[in-house]
Amino acid sequence: MQNNDPFALKTKAIPLNERHFDEMDGQGELHTQTDAVNRLIRNTYLLLSMTLLFSAFTAGLAMVFNIPHPGFLLTLVGMMGLFFLTAKLRNSVWGLAAVFALTGFMGMTLGPIINHYIQAFSNGHQLVMMAFGTTAVMFLGLSGYALTTRKDFSFLNGFLMVGLLVAIFGILAAWLFAIPALQLAISAVVVLLMAGFILYDTSNMVNGYETNYIMATVSLYVNIYNMFVNLLALFGLAGDN
Repeated sequence: MQNNDPFALKTKAIPLNERHFDEMDGQGELHTQTDAVNRLIRNTYLLLSMTLLFSAFTAGLAMVFNIPHPGFLLTLVGMMGLFFLTAKLRNSVWGLAAVFALTGFMGMTLGPIINHYIQAFSNGHQLVMMAFGTTAVMFLGLSGYALTTRKDFSFLNGFLMVGLLVAIFGILAAWLFAIPALQLAISAVVVLLMAGFILYDTSNMVNGYETNYIMATVSLYVNIYNMFVNLLALFGLAGDN
């Protein structure tokens, strides 16, 4: 039987309209999240490029003026202090100044290390270029893989934290007792850890776990720095007769 009640038709139409608007809201929210992630990735890699160039500049200055290395403890204190300052200021414009201060300081500590390898080894320039090239290839490959596949590598968190603690104790032991074999092993472990951290930190950006481009930049920069330094140590120790 045909229903001539005009209100019945209106009542049936309401859920359809609600579902329609719900779908539109869901699509709009998805687009907003995607735009935010893309903007985060773009800003992070732009700032990372700038900090790497600035770090290379300060490293070059340290090499030209033959500035001595400040030492392990002073370097550690300076890096940690500037890191916590950057983290505190990450949501303000001063966070940009802090991140350049951090990466500039790390570049200054890198200059004497590069000078040491150039002066201590007959093929020092080749060692530096090998470490630089290997670091660039590994970073681009690992970060590119995480960006294109958009896999969630957050499951690596526990493994990486434990590995980092073991590496820190190993570094302290190698520094105190000056055991070349231990230094070689620790450098290899750190390179593998940094590869895992590159996947992990890039995945955090893609999947929305990291939303601040300053902290994302610092994380990736530290990964690159540590990978380069330990690859340089690996190549140097492996070639030391």
